[in-house]
Amino acid sequence: MQEKPGLGMVAPLKRTRRQPPTVRLRRLASELRRLREEAGLSQTEVAEKTDVNLATLHRIETAKAKPQLRTLNALLDAYGVTGDRRAGLVALQKEAKQRGWIHGFEVDLPDKYSAYIGLEAEAREAINYESLFIPGLLQTEDYARAVMRGVRPTITDDEIETRIAARLHRQALLEGETPLRLWAVLDQAALSRTVGDDAIMRDQLTHLAQQAQRPHITVQVIPFSAGAHPGMPGSFIVLKFDGDGPDVIHIDSMAGGLFLEKEADIRQYNDTCQHLRAMALSPADTAALIASLREDR
Repeated sequence: MQEKPGLGMVAPLKRTRRQPPTVRLRRLASELRRLREEAGLSQTEVAEKTDVNLATLHRIETAKAKPQLRTLNALLDAYGVTGDRRAGLVALQKEAKQRGWIHGFEVDLPDKYSAYIGLEAEAREAINYESLFIPGLLQTEDYARAVMRGVRPTITDDEIETRIAARLHRQALLEGETPLRLWAVLDQAALSRTVGDDAIMRDQLTHLAQQAQRPHITVQVIPFSAGAHPGMPGSFIVLKFDGDGPDVIHIDSMAGGLFLEKEADIRQYNDTCQHLRAMALSPADTAALIASLREDR
């Protein structure tokens, strides 16, 4: 039975085979779901209020369908979204099929929510390679503060606390019954560089060692003795999702974050992950190295 034209309709795909969701479409779906929850409405209540088909609303919120503009406007009306917040979401709808996204675009979105944080929250697994820092999900508060002050000397105390709160919110993904699976690969430089002072580093190394013992967290270190390796060009994160959605590669830089979604890029970074894990110390040897470095502090 075909769906009747109206607010329940979604923009049809031009190909018979459904294309996997882009970062933009995933982001739009996440924002609409969050806005509905903030409004205290169930999907059924929204369907009754807007005449948007319930099945279609579910597909929109799970990034299985791109909403037509009039459907999006009806939803935003129901959620009371106006101004820049609304303009940012409309822009997302228009560009929902484009792959690859610079973080700078998202300043128009509500509360400057990070597209990366939204994607990370929906991922089932993250592979994080870091060359200079302890991964954000495994940082202590003191280490995180020292990093922020060192990287951005002009940052204010309020900005730091906002970022710390966001980081703690992210770290909650490692808790619960179905936590995010994290595989962290670090260059030894990330452990050896003093961030803050020796006390901060000692606590950070202790925390890292404790987290590495959890069954859903794997930590490996590439020692200095390994020499040159494929991770030296820079840090990156590979996010993996349930279902048929492709991996997303996130690269952070001073110019903002870059999302890579092309099949060739995904294949390249997954190959790099395999090489890095092969070159790194085993988890047991990594634990021994962390303990040694901690004792030197």
